Amino acid sequence: MAHPAGDPLPLRGGCLCGGVRFEVTEQPISASYCHCTRCQRRTGGGSSAQARVVPGSVRLLSGADLVRNWEPPDGFGKAFCSTCGSALWSIAPGTDAPASVRLGAFDADPGVRPSYRQFTAYAAAWEPIPDDGLPRYPERPPS
Repeated sequence: MAHPAGDPLPLRGGCLCGGVRFEVTEQPISASYCHCTRCQRRTGGGSSAQARVVPGSVRLLSGADLVRNWEPPDGFGKAFCSTCGSALWSIAPGTDAPASVRLGAFDADPGVRPSYRQFTAYAAAWEPIPDDGLPRYPERPPS
């Protein structure tokens, strides 16, 4: 089965050092940019780009012992490689399954593009949000 970019499913990805490898078995649902302070500090950049995935569609192929998860008291868990520090995915509160995979963790084009920007009220002053026509939400987008 091919996704819009033409690469076959599953989509594969991993961390910078190669210790963590995963695959996504279903086409991602959507993608977005998050401009919250937490994402800025986690990535070192002005925003984080991620693809929302179908629950249960992420399968860890190797490196389970390297994956660590930081769980803030009021938000999504942030999974990363404990060897190289690469950001991998987020985990919805009350679950243990990835909810969104960081676009930079995919090996190739995942076939989905960010369609909105969230938490723009916290955007970094040193990195203006580009005028790309995407909807902007000061907090989370409306359901």
